[in-house]
Amino acid sequence: MSMDRQTTESLEFSFAHFIYSIFLLIALPIALLRLRFRGIKLPAYRKRWRERFGLFKTPQFSKPVVWMHTVSVGEFITAKPIINHILDRGDYDVVVTTTTPTASEQVTKTYGNKIFHVYSPYDLTLFVHFFLKRIQPKIYIILETELWPNTIACCHKNRVPVLVVNGRLSEKSADGYRRISWIFLPMIRQVSHVAVQGQADAARFQALGLDASRTTITGSIKFDVKITGEMAARAKKLKQKFSMNGKRKILVAASTHKGEDKVILDAFVSIRERHPDTLLLLAPRHPDRFNDVFQLCRSRNFQLARRSNDASPEADDDILLCDTMGELFFMYGSADIAIVGGSFVNNGGHNYIEAAAWGVPVFSGPSTFNFARVSQLLIEAGGMAIAHDHKELAAAICPLLSDENTRQARGDAALKVTLGNRGATSKTTQLIDHWLDHHTQT
Repeated sequence: MSMDRQTTESLEFSFAHFIYSIFLLIALPIALLRLRFRGIKLPAYRKRWRERFGLFKTPQFSKPVVWMHTVSVGEFITAKPIINHILDRGDYDVVVTTTTPTASEQVTKTYGNKIFHVYSPYDLTLFVHFFLKRIQPKIYIILETELWPNTIACCHKNRVPVLVVNGRLSEKSADGYRRISWIFLPMIRQVSHVAVQGQADAARFQALGLDASRTTITGSIKFDVKITGEMAARAKKLKQKFSMNGKRKILVAASTHKGEDKVILDAFVSIRERHPDTLLLLAPRHPDRFNDVFQLCRSRNFQLARRSNDASPEADDDILLCDTMGELFFMYGSADIAIVGGSFVNNGGHNYIEAAAWGVPVFSGPSTFNFARVSQLLIEAGGMAIAHDHKELAAAICPLLSDENTRQARGDAALKVTLGNRGATSKTTQLIDHWLDHHTQT
């Protein structure tokens, strides 16, 4: 590359980051107001604000540090095998950052003082500088597509390799990045390597400027979910309790967003007309919506219990509101049929594999772009179906509630997809080991 071209790209890069940082500074008060507003329903959002500015007591590490960012609960669950692998190596300390209190709670609950946990800093250079000065990581690992330009630029400046693992890039996200190519292109050039879930993800990253030599297709780590005997026993116990020893069929509607609960409840009314003994397990995605969903169910004259009260549904309960954290996976294991939310609104769907891994037939709304490859595999195998509204959803579910053989076959098809696509965790940890052993800076 000529000196003139290097100088031009450097100037373009600096100007792009300057403009981006100005926008971020303007947006910062809005972000803080949003935290305060969310703190009305979830007080945890009002705590530990200093961490979001990179300000916290400097931890004392005995080993070099791996920094892993998992934005929310889903990414943290996906990251656990990788975190465990790095801890098992024994030659690195691990810092895990999140952005949500619910993810923070899960990190602390899972690892305690085995790792250091803190909120990730806002993506302004000064805040990231404070953070890096305290942590001094040897490598930065990002789950999926949580890409922040100033954070990556600061890591690059400090010679900290940046790895993206379990990377995915939907067509919708790619279109968004194309519109801000002035900031995305210099950022993606500073990413050291991207381990992507599929060929389509790789092609989209490369079309946006990522060099093919810095791309590896590993598959999705989510397929590697393993159900131990203890986990299976826990789910079986829940199923016996919720179904009243098989007298009721269980329908779980998981990770619902605002606007989807009405769709689910409308479908449930129709389902109950043909199958009055069906119990609905309704699990909203965000804790700050638990009370709102409870009131919505009551306004529709449903009888319901709340899981947070350590309650099990009684014979006259129509719905169990799953308003706890960390139990959703086992709710899938107790179900006969699963509906996955984030798909009846334009949110791209949520993790279909968690239900499929239990051998449960899966239903989704039409918005699946966040899990495009997974949903395609499940649909082609017959383990998943799409419904566009409550009428289609009820019409598709009712026959399965009546036909155990077909229901079992659909569940087996979903499980087969999960089993046939395992292996991403091993490929990912091998890639991470390579970078830890050969590319981290002393």
